[in-house]
Amino acid sequence: MDHAEFNDAVTALREGVYAGLPIVQAPGSDDGDVQGLPAPEAAAWRIGLDWDEGDLELDFRHFVDVVDTTGVSALIVGSWGESYEDDSSKIVGLLTEHADRFPALRSLFLGAMSYEECEISWIQQSDVTPLLAAFPLLERLEVRGGEGLLFPPVRHENLRVLRFETGGLPASVVRGVGDSDLPALEYLELWLGVSNYGGDATVADLRVILSGERLPALRHLGLQDSEIQDQIAAAVASAPVVARLETLALSMGSLGDDGAEALLSGQPLTHLRRLDLHHHHLTDPMVAKVGAALAGVEVDLSGQLMPDEGWRYVAVTE
Repeated sequence: MDHAEFNDAVTALREGVYAGLPIVQAPGSDDGDVQGLPAPEAAAWRIGLDWDEGDLELDFRHFVDVVDTTGVSALIVGSWGESYEDDSSKIVGLLTEHADRFPALRSLFLGAMSYEECEISWIQQSDVTPLLAAFPLLERLEVRGGEGLLFPPVRHENLRVLRFETGGLPASVVRGVGDSDLPALEYLELWLGVSNYGGDATVADLRVILSGERLPALRHLGLQDSEIQDQIAAAVASAPVVARLETLALSMGSLGDDGAEALLSGQPLTHLRRLDLHHHHLTDPMVAKVGAALAGVEVDLSGQLMPDEGWRYVAVTE
């Protein structure tokens, strides 16, 4: 799997591409003419309401009636209504109820809403693990929004990519991921966020993930958008999982000189192909030091913010 595609996953979605396929709006219950649609396997199908108008359940049932969903490999779920009030359990239930209609499904994004539709920390999520139980062949699961999100420990044989985009990821979710058995998982990305929006994970909650005990295939780890980025960097510096990684992201957070120094003082990172530190608070001398120490690694040090002057902020909160 080419991990480079996920470096700009958010940008790709905005540009109308998901899982390498063009995004096509699924026909809704009010759509009279369904002629001219692409072949089911040729698109990433988006289901979701525009500005909370309509009935997602009716639209979903219409979609599975008029499109041969047995060929659908990629599905994107946008707004399920008043997503800042109603949680995702209804759409999760619809998907699991109709799992037999999607035998080819390999990629699923739940909560793919722009900030105009719903701020990321207002999106009401629910327990998303029934999706993994219903789709044992799923390879890619991405979730936007951390409010109400649940992820009790699961076992899944085929999941290769797991991403959570949040302004605040609950510690219980972090621990649930760590305690899950995901033998095929290659790519794990967690936007940890801030405590004001429910991001209460500590370094201790990351212990099992950093050990790599249940993640034998992991090649990319992203622990991002955190207000405790220096502490995370210090923990990563001695984490057993790092030795087998190809790419590492500690970006989007409050990383400062102390965290960068701890990272450089720990285990070697020269085996990495890429280290993503963008949106950071490093001083110019530390930027130069990181670049010199990791001259053979592609290091993203873009987005330098005023270091140690006032309040450090992370990239995504509300």
